[in-house]
Amino acid sequence: MADIKRIGLSLGADICWPRCFEGILERWDPTLKVGGRDVRFEVDRVVIEPFDLRTPTRYNVVLDRLTHWYANTREWIKKGVLMDDLYVLNNPWSVQSMEKQTSYCAMMRLGMPIPDTWLVPPKEYESSPDLQPTLERYARYFDLEELGEKVGYPHFMKPYDGGGWVGVNKVDNVEELKTAYDESGKFVMHLQHGVLPHDHFVRCVGIGPDIRMVEYDPAAPLHERYTKEYNHLSKADMEHLRQITLTINAFFGWDFNSCESLRQDGVWHPIDFANPCPDSQVTSLHQHFPWLVLGKLRWALFVAATGRKFKNNLDWNPYFEIADGPGTFADKLPQYAAIADEHFDTARFQEFCAEHLGPLDEVAWEFFGTAAARDAVHEKVGALFPEHEVEEFTEHFWGSIQSWRHETAHAAPSDSIHGVQS
Repeated sequence: MADIKRIGLSLGADICWPRCFEGILERWDPTLKVGGRDVRFEVDRVVIEPFDLRTPTRYNVVLDRLTHWYANTREWIKKGVLMDDLYVLNNPWSVQSMEKQTSYCAMMRLGMPIPDTWLVPPKEYESSPDLQPTLERYARYFDLEELGEKVGYPHFMKPYDGGGWVGVNKVDNVEELKTAYDESGKFVMHLQHGVLPHDHFVRCVGIGPDIRMVEYDPAAPLHERYTKEYNHLSKADMEHLRQITLTINAFFGWDFNSCESLRQDGVWHPIDFANPCPDSQVTSLHQHFPWLVLGKLRWALFVAATGRKFKNNLDWNPYFEIADGPGTFADKLPQYAAIADEHFDTARFQEFCAEHLGPLDEVAWEFFGTAAARDAVHEKVGALFPEHEVEEFTEHFWGSIQSWRHETAHAAPSDSIHGVQS
């Protein structure tokens, strides 16, 4: 009798990737021989309902898209980790507590060339009984113009814990700084020196040890910000970005996260990497969308089939010992990455994919040519675009997926669609 491993999808407004994830797994329906036993898989969607804290969780692994904002699911998942050894993408305590401010500080401690960043008290406050005496006793007036000069122009003002480009402003002079601060409301803001000019803006998406490096254009419309250029850098640059991304993700316990880096004068500056719920929609990722679905499938199957244990404690001391030791950042980064590769069982994962998941690529290639896959694209487009644009953009994104199919059908063996060389 086969061991049944259950994969749960904890979803919010997600439409397209879960439908494709489910469709590919159903189409393949694998039985894998792992550790001398047959292993099969079931997948369903996590529902929101009251729960008894002592009732066991039925899942082996959950791919979570809610804990960053929905408390009921977050507490159910935390209960599952504590009481039922549930494996979840991502660590819910880390997602709950690690905002951009913390991630900047941690990676500065490791020596990463994060741009100079200041935190600024909010312009406005929520009223509370203790607010006025606190501000009168301890708040200090500061010269915003002087602070802007210290940070240097151009710089970016953005919420210290923000996401989705909310409240982000490029500031070129003191007048724009004052306007941006006046309009920032109750946000606690960062001022971060701009890495301008730069010759590359790359977003690295990590799913377990898998990394995809995509040239990114933040000035483009949302559906075109991920460009068609990917894994296009020199081997040295790609390995450097792989090591940075895996170090960040392992440090914070994030199996699924994205990291943005800018290259200036040959130096890569990470600027935004506290994103443990990256965009997973075809309407943003276009031809990169099939890679993302496959990456989630590979990692979920590996975790479930091998019984990978969830690391619920974040041990930062090994990183800090390296950071406080001798050598340059270039000397230390490979040491950080070695810890990260151990954290993610990179070698074991690659062996698992080679031994067990060979048919997955072909099954996915076939699925992404079906009416079911196109329906998933159409439904997502319909949820986001005006009615008169739905058919046009459905064809646009469907065409991008077919470009991926054409590309992968003609790929050489060294262009495997999993791993850093995908």
